[in-house]
Amino acid sequence: MKLNCDMGESFGAWTMGKDAEVMPCIDMASIACGFHASDPVTMQKTVALALEHGVTIGAHPGYPDLMGFGRRKFDCTEEELFAWLGYQIGALKGICRQQKAIVDYVKPHGALYNTMMKDMAVLKTVMRAVKAAAPGCPLVVMAIPKRQPILDLAADVGIDVMFEAFSDRAYDDEGFLVDRRIEGAVHGSPDAIIKQVQQIVEHGSVTTLSGKTFKVDTDTLCIHGDGPHASAVAQALKQWRANGAN
Repeated sequence: MKLNCDMGESFGAWTMGKDAEVMPCIDMASIACGFHASDPVTMQKTVALALEHGVTIGAHPGYPDLMGFGRRKFDCTEEELFAWLGYQIGALKGICRQQKAIVDYVKPHGALYNTMMKDMAVLKTVMRAVKAAAPGCPLVVMAIPKRQPILDLAADVGIDVMFEAFSDRAYDDEGFLVDRRIEGAVHGSPDAIIKQVQQIVEHGSVTTLSGKTFKVDTDTLCIHGDGPHASAVAQALKQWRANGAN
């Protein structure tokens, strides 16, 4: 199972995450594209860092929300969302082209990601935009119990998807992420994160904040690069996998 992390989320003089420490431990780097975080120089440096460590590069577009770090939902038209995604994916593809790299997948950020997982119309627009801006690239979506409608929509649009589980976030009873404003939404210790990862990898399931357990069929695991334990968890998971975990 591939390990992914949201990367390149610094902006100007403002630093977010510990990319240099996390990058050697992961398989997939989802690089911010300038709308919720990042800037052209940060994008260039993050692409170079991914290439140095042989890490697959993905576009990590979000709502145009630098002040809110992309975690606020925007009421926008289908035309606007389609254009925003094309603009951001195109920006990262241009940065990659300068370094003879390519964008291999797309994973939306924050509020956009959460919105598309609950609104099939938004998800369809995202899929259409990814297919148009990054032909052949899969879209990363959340591994939820009711996955068939997502697969059906992807087949209709003509795009592949990768299902993702989260190492450091709590789940609600419907299989979605608990709102960050609720206590316990983000796991507070490396031990809790490792425990959830072990459950996902070894048993194919997650336990919700209320104690309910459900199955998840997952292609990739996410570590949030802005989390306080990102570096420690990434290194621990790298060692865990080296010791025989799949």
